[in-house]
Amino acid sequence: MSGVNPMKWENEKLYLLDQRVLPHTETWQEIDSLERCHWAINVMVVRGAPCIGFTAIFGMALAIKELGKIDNSKVQEMAEYLKSSRPTAVNLQYEVDRCVEIITKHESADIAYLELVKFGLGELEISHQKNTKMAEIAIEELDNTLNKAKYRFLTHCNTGYLACGSLGTALGVISHANAKDRCEYAYADETRPYLQGSRLTAFEMAKENIPHSIVVEGAASHLLKNDKVDAIYVGADRIARNGDTANKIGTSTLAIVAKHYNIPFYVVAPTSSFDLELAGGSEIPIELRPVEEIKEYKGIKIALEESGAWNPSFDVTDARLITGIICEKGLIKPPFTENLVRIVESENS
Repeated sequence: MSGVNPMKWENEKLYLLDQRVLPHTETWQEIDSLERCHWAINVMVVRGAPCIGFTAIFGMALAIKELGKIDNSKVQEMAEYLKSSRPTAVNLQYEVDRCVEIITKHESADIAYLELVKFGLGELEISHQKNTKMAEIAIEELDNTLNKAKYRFLTHCNTGYLACGSLGTALGVISHANAKDRCEYAYADETRPYLQGSRLTAFEMAKENIPHSIVVEGAASHLLKNDKVDAIYVGADRIARNGDTANKIGTSTLAIVAKHYNIPFYVVAPTSSFDLELAGGSEIPIELRPVEEIKEYKGIKIALEESGAWNPSFDVTDARLITGIICEKGLIKPPFTENLVRIVESENS
């Protein structure tokens, strides 16, 4: 696999590329305990729903190794603690629950530890295969609907290697198109307030020689009105049964603007990002981040102390604004209430 490697397992420890200090500094954080894993997820050393889930697998491995025995009540306590690090991304809950299942099948903590490490490494490899398939589905859809030699893309937040540990979801589509010489140009929303687009997506695009520009979110309407974009691709942290999708704050606004200008708007996410227990987006928990992320930048105050701030990390895009949802099992088109569950729960993979 090419691209930017955001995590590695070496000498029975997890090492995470610290995404808080990219793109100018590439520093690795050593994760050797459940507490360090919780910290890394919570402060966004690691981010992106898939990578959060993969990190949690190795965190549970480190936890059971440290515990040294199979104690089901303690295992559940560790699981709930890890889930609390970030509440919106369903991948975290999904992977932690799978880890609990693996642990409780064994009587030996040592064997459970080895099985979890094997599971985590395997999931990273499977993720690359799934993401490649999603990218192929996306390009095939563009060829069927727009039929151009090359395409111009817009994406929001960061959904490439840094978020997924492999090719990526929404950014994976752009990377795949570029590798096939099908990408004319790509635009990356800067993604306020944490600048994942400016710091991370543009960093990945530069690494992969994708022709690109960074734009502020407020420029999206101008960009689309002037026919600079063929299609928009975003990721997802949680998708409800009706197709409502939680993603980085600003995604819903982008979808509304895309609908106005009739620009195709696609969500790209693995089946682990779907939460079929939730009927709609109003049931998705929305994480509130520290106000300092808005009022400060790298310790420098950019707002008055007496000014308040509200910092939801995600918003929910209404299903009616989404052209299609792409997972490794195929393209899901409206009506989502009829098609989503059928495709997600199918045996295709």
